[in-house]
Amino acid sequence: MRNMKTTLTTLVALAALSFLALPGAQAESLVDGDAEAGQARSITCAACHGPEGNSANPLWPNLAGQHASYTVSQLKAFKEGQRVNALMTSQAMLLSDADMANLAVYYEALTPAVQTAADASLVNRGEALYRGGSEENGVAACMSCHGPSGKGNPATQYPALGGQHAAYTEKTLKDYASGERKSVVGNNAMNEIAEKLSDEDIRALAAYLQGLH
Repeated sequence: MRNMKTTLTTLVALAALSFLALPGAQAESLVDGDAEAGQARSITCAACHGPEGNSANPLWPNLAGQHASYTVSQLKAFKEGQRVNALMTSQAMLLSDADMANLAVYYEALTPAVQTAADASLVNRGEALYRGGSEENGVAACMSCHGPSGKGNPATQYPALGGQHAAYTEKTLKDYASGERKSVVGNNAMNEIAEKLSDEDIRALAAYLQGLH
């Protein structure tokens, strides 16, 4: 148990240092794209993800402020069959690599909507898991990859999670836990983590993340 505690503490410390080294992660995109062209291409996307990248349907993800590197990786995953969704797969099949890059940098530059926690009664549990993990279940702190404020890490394609709809986050974690969705990066790391979380853990994390910014 002592070794597990030391490992979790080390991960959190390293995460804090890595994010201190990225003071302007969003200032300059890691993807070479044309935001103006992306905006023009986004007309179809807006039907589900909102005209400013903030979805009105909580089961569809907000894209505003998401790292372009992550968005490109996910669009390619849909196009290549690593991720399967009837609607998204059909849309991704129509996109060239340039289209993906343009859409990604356009959405990265948009401002994500600020939301409150989905369920105040679950916030403390969600925050404890996000910041400290669970020694009992062998789950490292989520912030070790996704950052103290849930802003993710564009260099490693770890997505921004703060402010995401709780319903979408809950479904995503459950899909990872069941294996319906596989990690595109990180050697199925999210599958291994999610399957160790209880349904209540997942609800708590999703509720907390919706209000994190």
